[in-house]
Amino acid sequence: MDIKCPSSNEPDSFLYENLTYLTKRDEIKFVIGSRQDYEYARAIIIEKLSIDQSRIHLSPVFGQITPAILAAWVLEDILPARLSLQQHKIIWNPDQRGV
Repeated sequence: MDIKCPSSNEPDSFLYENLTYLTKRDEIKFVIGSRQDYEYARAIIIEKLSIDQSRIHLSPVFGQITPAILAAWVLEDILPARLSLQQHKIIWNPDQRGV
């Protein structure tokens, strides 16, 4: 499940009742582009989620926030989530489509 953060301009597109349909096999991803996005995701993770940390992923928006900054925030808050990188943008040109 992809939960849209404020910088996506689509945070209101998420239906919180969908969280009740999650199973132990489901995963959640937040794409983080700012500190505001991180705080939004952190609040949802702490207040609304009760799934294993290996199923929650925070991914920095490529070119907007560094993985090191996002990792520092997660470690500082001892947030039960994993740092995920957009590997396709690291391996190939970030503007390339279809990879």
